[in-house]
Amino acid sequence: MVGVSRRTVLRSVSVAAGAAAFGGLWAQGAPPGLAAQRSPHRDVAMDARMRWRRLPKNWQEAPFLANGYLGVQAYAGDQPQVLKFMLSHTQVQDQRNQWEAGIGLSRLPIGAITLAFAGAITGVDWTLDLYNAELGGTITTTRGQVAFSAVVHNDLGVLLVSLDPSAGESGAAWGFAPLVSATTRTVRKPPEYTANPEPERANGYCAQPLLAGGGYTTAWREKRVGSKRLFAAAVAYSFPRSTHTRDAVSLVGRALALSPDLLLAWHRRWWNGFHQRSFVSVPDKQVQRFYWIQLYKIASATRADGPVTAEWGPWFPEVGNSWTAVWWNLNVQVTYPIVNSTNHPELDAVTETFRRDHANLEVSVPPAYRDGDTYALSHPGDWRLRPGGVRTVGVPGTTSKTDQTGNLLWGLHNVWLAYRHHLDQSVLRDVLYPTLAKALNFYRHFLFAGPDGRLHLPLTRSPEYADAADCTYDLSLIRWAATTLVDSARILRINEPRVPMWQEIATKLVPYQEDPADGVLIGDGVRLAASHRHFSHLLWLYPLRERNWEKPADRDVMTRTFRHWAADQSAWHGYSYAAASSMNSVMDQPEEALRYLKFFLDRNIVADTELTANTMYREGSNFAIESPITAAQSVVDMVLQGSGGVVKAFPSVSEKWPDASIAGLRTEGAFLVDASRRRGATEFVRVRSEAGAPLVLDHGIDGDIDVRDQWERRLPWRAVGPRRITVALRRGSTVTVTPRGARPDFGPRDVPSLGSVPAWGLPD
Repeated sequence: MVGVSRRTVLRSVSVAAGAAAFGGLWAQGAPPGLAAQRSPHRDVAMDARMRWRRLPKNWQEAPFLANGYLGVQAYAGDQPQVLKFMLSHTQVQDQRNQWEAGIGLSRLPIGAITLAFAGAITGVDWTLDLYNAELGGTITTTRGQVAFSAVVHNDLGVLLVSLDPSAGESGAAWGFAPLVSATTRTVRKPPEYTANPEPERANGYCAQPLLAGGGYTTAWREKRVGSKRLFAAAVAYSFPRSTHTRDAVSLVGRALALSPDLLLAWHRRWWNGFHQRSFVSVPDKQVQRFYWIQLYKIASATRADGPVTAEWGPWFPEVGNSWTAVWWNLNVQVTYPIVNSTNHPELDAVTETFRRDHANLEVSVPPAYRDGDTYALSHPGDWRLRPGGVRTVGVPGTTSKTDQTGNLLWGLHNVWLAYRHHLDQSVLRDVLYPTLAKALNFYRHFLFAGPDGRLHLPLTRSPEYADAADCTYDLSLIRWAATTLVDSARILRINEPRVPMWQEIATKLVPYQEDPADGVLIGDGVRLAASHRHFSHLLWLYPLRERNWEKPADRDVMTRTFRHWAADQSAWHGYSYAAASSMNSVMDQPEEALRYLKFFLDRNIVADTELTANTMYREGSNFAIESPITAAQSVVDMVLQGSGGVVKAFPSVSEKWPDASIAGLRTEGAFLVDASRRRGATEFVRVRSEAGAPLVLDHGIDGDIDVRDQWERRLPWRAVGPRRITVALRRGSTVTVTPRGARPDFGPRDVPSLGSVPAWGLPD
């Protein structure tokens, strides 16, 4: 984290200048001068706040705070009088590159800040306020009560806890319990592996050196103002230098030297602005609240200038987790699309990771194919794209083949989505184009012409299922990459000599193997014969969107393939249901899309998986962050789609949802969309063009329409289908479509609820 001066803080939060020290207790509301203005965005975020009326026991139940780096969860300690604030940090990892990343470059445990009370904890009353990213409430013990509020400061990356104890708990004491600095992964753990050295304890900090050099330090300190107390803790990591102790102690000192009110204003300004960037309201408030929690979660977990999220995000699962690094075989790829559609480029760590660390991709290429122009991506890896040890993606057609050959292409599809949603040519020119060309080169080593004149692929492995020649998973990614490179060269106006080669790959690549009953197969002669949680053989349907539901010739194969995959869901996990929901949305099946989403949110899934009380996700004993966040994208796919050159408002909204409201959602083509549905009918759609791209708008309004610009002037338009028009928009201009003569309220609104639902968390 970048250091910030006191002058910068004072300037950026001048709204709070003059506020009294501590501004009262944070848990009781905003400090003086910081009363938040009412807005629909604030209202729905506040409605989604999570509640705890029982003391959470572990990470699966606990409230969570983070800023993309430092993560904190609060839950019961090892003794009845102890509350634990478990710490984790997305940059804290080992650096023993001789072993694969899950071992030698593993994320490392840090430890827990503890708060020991005089009495045993008998009850809690907590609220996690998403809009302000603050946890607050009371802790009741056998000796008294403590009111508190906690934040992980967005910019400083410091845990700040305000305490106001009753007389019986005035002596509640802070401490720190370090965890062993060793990987928690057991898979392929070498016998010679040893933990890092014992931590070095001192007054107010605990330093953890690493055998590879550098290390990490947790520092903490408290100051008192009358009967109230402000506690600060920070984690700093450095490698290869050993500045971590100095850095951590300095962070804590800087935080406590500033006015708490100013700190809180600074923190809230970022989070309030985050929640104002887009808006979704639907009448099923279980879905709506879940959606807003996932936005809070992804913003807590990742930032564009930080590490791409690993399986835990920034929160450490204390027991039995073996997923200690970054998983690139699906997990990252399904986590990040939501940052594009919800208009949050400040969270896009995927694009920035490839921009910064693409050179490390050569290490995942088998040594015989490292020619300086070939990239691949093995998993697990660290946040710098290093696989560790001698791990590679293997060689297709040999016994070393793996199911990782497509990891990089699928990861780069996220970069393509980032480009398409913003049309920022620097992303295309500097990140996607050069890296995608090298990624496709890996496959070019193995494509061969068959007697049918088609290009074929030797034996690879369809992720988590079976070996197959002409594997559908790989072929779909190859076809997408070749087509995208041709399109990119045209967009960038590059005189590219490789274009004919890419065109040949796209046109001569063998079609997917199909069956009249089962649709697209896993590969040549390989059928899907058992339940399969991965949707790897369906990437061409979603998210690559190679086939178009609006084309009758595509509908049959899309339907057959999906139905066969969905016929046996016994091995499905959370992201399977999210993908099924989104697939049904793109296939104009809104009731099925909602059914799959609700099945997941109602916590019905089996196969030793669980959507937990705090909306985290468990697979066995492992903490996996991607499934709930993926389900938030499924909600977006119901209310807005924008691929294939067509922006569709409310394309897959269930008849059970008569009302819906969206604002600031972003589609491909760099369009920002506001729209409202009331009593079963669309009352307006408004589209702002950021790049002047061609717009085809499926507005969904029956009957005659008015089409106006941002100054209420009529705009020329042309009908191109039922409830579909094309409009020429310049960069920065807006079109609004309404029923003829209607003048609705164009602001976002929290739509009426279908009924009461409990809050997420442990509300009773």
